[in-house]
Amino acid sequence: MKIISNKNFSSERALYASKNITLKNCRFCGEEDGESALKECKNVVADGCYFNLRYPMWHVKNLKLLNCDLSENCRAAIWYSNKINLLNCNLNGIKALRECNGVNVVNSHIVSPEFCWKSKNISIEGGSLQGEYAFLECKNLRVNNLRFFGKYSFQYTKNLRLNGCELTTKDAFWHADGAVIKDCEITGEYLGWYSKNLTFINCRIKGTQPLCYCKNLKLINCTMEGCDLSFEYSDVKADIRGKILSVKNILKGEVLAEGFGEIIVTQDGAYRARGKAKIK
Repeated sequence: MKIISNKNFSSERALYASKNITLKNCRFCGEEDGESALKECKNVVADGCYFNLRYPMWHVKNLKLLNCDLSENCRAAIWYSNKINLLNCNLNGIKALRECNGVNVVNSHIVSPEFCWKSKNISIEGGSLQGEYAFLECKNLRVNNLRFFGKYSFQYTKNLRLNGCELTTKDAFWHADGAVIKDCEITGEYLGWYSKNLTFINCRIKGTQPLCYCKNLKLINCTMEGCDLSFEYSDVKADIRGKILSVKNILKGEVLAEGFGEIIVTQDGAYRARGKAKIK
């Protein structure tokens, strides 16, 4: 590997198509305001580097960022790239990842609207994430011990696994297919609408009108707080610890709980269910 240390790069495509390079304590900033500094590169390691320019890492193969800072000006930082490893990094630019394959993020802190769209084979371990529309249309996503704050997360995802996460989010998991959420705390409105094959295990769920229009929805040993108008027109099998504020128009399945504040069945709801729903 060629080692480049303590250099500043500010021109457009400064290291275009470079291969087998290690960058140590380098900076990508300056009056030239160049973009695409590491475009079309292969086998790149950046350690302790600072990125302050647009689109620095597009079409990169085998990229490793260690202890790096990406500023708010570093927008759309990593796109169309494969084999990406981020360790102890700070990402602050909009649209930080998109259409990437093989993403591994460990103990990093991210503030990025539209983070990680249309990507696949993703692993997130620890750290924090803040942003709207995170992980839109991602496939094969594993997330452990992440603190998330934002809106509209995990929509249209396929094959999602979350474990030990704390999520404060709105409209999460809409249209998700094949998600298993375990040992998580989820606070937000309108959780999981229109999802398929969504399973919650040992989770704490808070917020209004959760889990409506779902297909093959399962809740195992979960609690629900402030959850009114739950499960409307859903196919659900739920085992709830404690009380549910209200349940409305379950389409099919069974809901077991220690208590219900209110059970609402409209004329249309009763007709559509036709006796296929049980509440105990």
